[in-house]
Amino acid sequence: MTRDVKEIFARERSGSLGASGAPPAPAALAAKVRTLGPSMTRSMQRVAEAVAGDPAGCAALTVTGLAELTGTSEATVVRTARLLGYPGYRDLRLALAGLAAQQQSGRAPAITTDIAVDDPIADVVAKLAYDEQQTLADTAAGLDTVQLGAAVAALATARRTDVYGVGASGLVAQDLTQKLLRIGLMAHAHSDPHLAVTNAVQLRAGDVAVAVTHSGSTGDVIEPLRVAFERGATTVAITGRPDGPVTQYADHVLTTSTARESELRPAAMSSRTGQLLVVDCLFVGVAQRTYETAAPALSASYEALAHRHRS
Repeated sequence: MTRDVKEIFARERSGSLGASGAPPAPAALAAKVRTLGPSMTRSMQRVAEAVAGDPAGCAALTVTGLAELTGTSEATVVRTARLLGYPGYRDLRLALAGLAAQQQSGRAPAITTDIAVDDPIADVVAKLAYDEQQTLADTAAGLDTVQLGAAVAALATARRTDVYGVGASGLVAQDLTQKLLRIGLMAHAHSDPHLAVTNAVQLRAGDVAVAVTHSGSTGDVIEPLRVAFERGATTVAITGRPDGPVTQYADHVLTTSTARESELRPAAMSSRTGQLLVVDCLFVGVAQRTYETAAPALSASYEALAHRHRS
């Protein structure tokens, strides 16, 4: 391989700290728990669920007290704190106290996204709307702006950009390529895994490959990203699993909120909501960096389509 995969894994595991190296703000704590929870061990999940469910109560506990409350060990509590982005348990307690104060001043509405078969349609609308809002807030809170800025810089100067995604994530891949094309950049979306790999073989240094996979483990997306990575292209992963297999071939990882899918909501819209927010952030960042050429390209595309919108 052209890069040290172990170094990338180490970066991801230690990269929970914010862009400046400081621990995340209290408001980001709940988002971190929701995003990283599924990838934690069961004992670490108990700690994470406890601090997210009762920040005020846990803020009053020592590391020993929280370990006893959750039936874990002090080492597990400290490891959980570090995975969530805090240097140690003391920093996590401070964030918990801040989160508790925020909740007391303006607690979120008591609403759940669990939709029952017999729910009235008004409740369905309210639950889905709340879930979408939460997904956007969580994704924004957990998005690493250093990684985002690096991905924007690579896209803005790329000779060519390939974007890989299948199923619902394939729609997001198409959205990103269409946006880049509108500002005059060369971009292609690939949902066919064979075409994705054969195109990835043609990439080289100066090109960019973007993988969109909520699970982080979609083989049809990981394979072309691996090929692009080994060919020397700059690689980006947009995923809800920062420790998923896709990240071992990603130079830059952009994490989205982990959506809760259910029997009534497979491929829940909220999983794409977070992805689309990241795509919009990438597009706006690239448009800013290439404004002198992007603005005329946008104007030209609007003008070319204007006659199709006239009555």
